[in-house]
Amino acid sequence: MDFKHLIDNIPDYKVFLTVDEMDASSKKLAEDYPDLVTLWEAGKSKEGHPIYCMKIGEGSKNAFMFGSPHPNEPMGCMMLEYFTRYLCEHEDFRKEFDYTWYIIKCIDVDGTKLNEGWFKGPFTLYNYVKDWYRPVGSEQAEWTFPFKYKNYEWNTPIPETKVLMDIIDETKPTFMYSLHNAGFGGAYWYITRDIPELYPALYAAAEKQNIPLHLGEPEAPFIPEFSKAIYKMLGMKDEYDFAEKYGEGDPAETMFAGDSSDAYASQYGTFCLVAELPYFFSPKIQDETELDFPRREAVLKGLDEMKADQDRLATYFEQYRDLCGPDNHFVKIIGRSLDQREKNYKTEVNFANQNPEHDKPCKVSEEFDNRIITRFYRLLSWSAAIRGAKYELEKRRGTSEAELLEKLIPEMEEILLTMAKQSEEETQYSVVDIKRLVGVQLESGMVVADYLRTH
Repeated sequence: MDFKHLIDNIPDYKVFLTVDEMDASSKKLAEDYPDLVTLWEAGKSKEGHPIYCMKIGEGSKNAFMFGSPHPNEPMGCMMLEYFTRYLCEHEDFRKEFDYTWYIIKCIDVDGTKLNEGWFKGPFTLYNYVKDWYRPVGSEQAEWTFPFKYKNYEWNTPIPETKVLMDIIDETKPTFMYSLHNAGFGGAYWYITRDIPELYPALYAAAEKQNIPLHLGEPEAPFIPEFSKAIYKMLGMKDEYDFAEKYGEGDPAETMFAGDSSDAYASQYGTFCLVAELPYFFSPKIQDETELDFPRREAVLKGLDEMKADQDRLATYFEQYRDLCGPDNHFVKIIGRSLDQREKNYKTEVNFANQNPEHDKPCKVSEEFDNRIITRFYRLLSWSAAIRGAKYELEKRRGTSEAELLEKLIPEMEEILLTMAKQSEEETQYSVVDIKRLVGVQLESGMVVADYLRTH
């Protein structure tokens, strides 16, 4: 099937839409096409905001797509903003594809609102990280599906996850697309099973938009790679087995979330896709030049640097941690990661030392990922710690606790600014146009959906 017209007509988006703007747009689409679009409130968020779902088309197969499974990832929201209207405006496309589309533009509406400070730009590393927010795993829509394995069980899906479960149970989709995106790097994909005939078309989707493949490290060391930049969907079983093999003690003691949407939908034979695209890019992430030291050296240095930075952050966080109540969204993920930093460090060091793949010469892309990109992601922890301290300060103006926070916040902000400047100099990054990112994400989804339709 030819997707040229679909991809070529993506608007030149300059900013990301807010939750309120997306809600208004969905309601307008339903008003414009009342005989085609069914829009309903599929549930409410933890904080009571409506979560809207729409149904478009009457095809013989069901497809389910949802944006912002992590609220710092609004790229998919923009893709769905465009795609929903295109579906309504092009009957021939709709009929040829023969899907009934179920779409939630934004599943984590509460978290997305806490990211809106950077949605309108300017898009720099510093502006992104200082207004960044992401919930702890136990409060993520994507990672609180029911899960039971060995000594661990999770059966407390959050309201947003329950919305996803209800739609998956009702529609039993042939194709499901959880719309994530990365912060830095290149393009890479997760898929349910190995289908080599899909890969040339996925690579071509990225190449058309001049977005390189991410040839650095996978997000987690235990993720199987089907092909360059194409990985098997990961689940909590994989994480449990990895921690059990290379870590110390019972993995169940430090696990605090459920399984993924892919794992839940697998009971219906659903094929799932994730396409990860970056806001920021450096050409080093695609450089496969071999260096004169093994990959293990870069991995271990990166882990040491991460651990040292976490130790420094902990000296600040522990000074105000006891002030933080359960309503402080920003510090939960920081506390969890700092509490587990020693155990996580030892587990990953053990894996790095035992994995024979790390004996191979290190590539430029792998060193860049382990040493430079990880520094960018460390900025996010400092940002969350600062936002958490500011949240508590607003509740304690005029108290002795406020004096402590007023002292700590500027010190942490100075560290964040210094680290951000260093990261911007080291990465020599460029900002990727939203239109190009939407293009890769949308074409990737259409390639997979079309394959499933014809196979």
